[in-house]
Amino acid sequence: MLSYRHAFHAGNHADVLKHMVIIQLMRYLGQKDPAYMVIDTHAGAGVYALDGDYASKNAEYETGIAKLWDRKDLPAMVKEYVDLVRSLNPSGKMRYYPGSPYCAEKTMREQDRLRLFEMHPSEVKVLEDNFRKLEAHAAAQGQRPAARGKRVMVYRGDGFQGLKALLPPPSRRGLVLIDPPYEDKRDYSHVAQVLADALTRFPTGTYAVWYPVLQRNESRQLPERLKRLGAKSWLNVTLAIHGPAPDGFGLHNSGMFILNPPWTLEAQLKEVMPWLIEVLGVDDTAEYVLESGEN
Repeated sequence: MLSYRHAFHAGNHADVLKHMVIIQLMRYLGQKDPAYMVIDTHAGAGVYALDGDYASKNAEYETGIAKLWDRKDLPAMVKEYVDLVRSLNPSGKMRYYPGSPYCAEKTMREQDRLRLFEMHPSEVKVLEDNFRKLEAHAAAQGQRPAARGKRVMVYRGDGFQGLKALLPPPSRRGLVLIDPPYEDKRDYSHVAQVLADALTRFPTGTYAVWYPVLQRNESRQLPERLKRLGAKSWLNVTLAIHGPAPDGFGLHNSGMFILNPPWTLEAQLKEVMPWLIEVLGVDDTAEYVLESGEN
């Protein structure tokens, strides 16, 4: 649905979990020399102003990145994420928050490729403008890409549909991030269907799905559907900063479901999730779930 604007939610507890995991997935892929491709099916605007009209309306970043900003005891996995956010704020003041596209661009190497889909007409224009500015800044610093080909490409359209044409990537190495709005309950079914097709085209790829943990059946059933898709292995992690509200509104819990995750990720999360609960949790109902399996 085109009414969704991620700027309202930028930097919240769900973004902390999502972007922390994405960075680690890319770091793992980058341990080998051959290039890899990152495909983001619902990219958003790429960068968000925390003092802008959207982000400041509910100030959801206060449930996430704001609680980490001045901490001196960040675990390594969290510190890498916070340092990336800091790189977007050289003054030291927390003004801008990077979406998944910016996190990916800052983490990938010169030979890697980033493919971004966005169908919201306003968001995609901002996304294109943001990456033009990044390219201009790099050029002003005398940075010229040594590798041939377009490093970052933005597509105006439905990432669910566009993903098919990009799989498998030429290098047969890649990460697919699927992060739809879920305002339309059909998105849950679309995620499962798209992944089932993607696994037939690129069975060795890593797929990371962000999802809200809500009371609605579609949300509760999604992880179970993803476990049955037949990927070689899977990992599911959720972060709840408090229990559900009596009226059922508001996002208090979210998850990252990874198909074909790095073997190192579960141990990293076992170490960091209790710390995140202590720091981001609102009360003693805060909790996390971490589970994994093989097929």
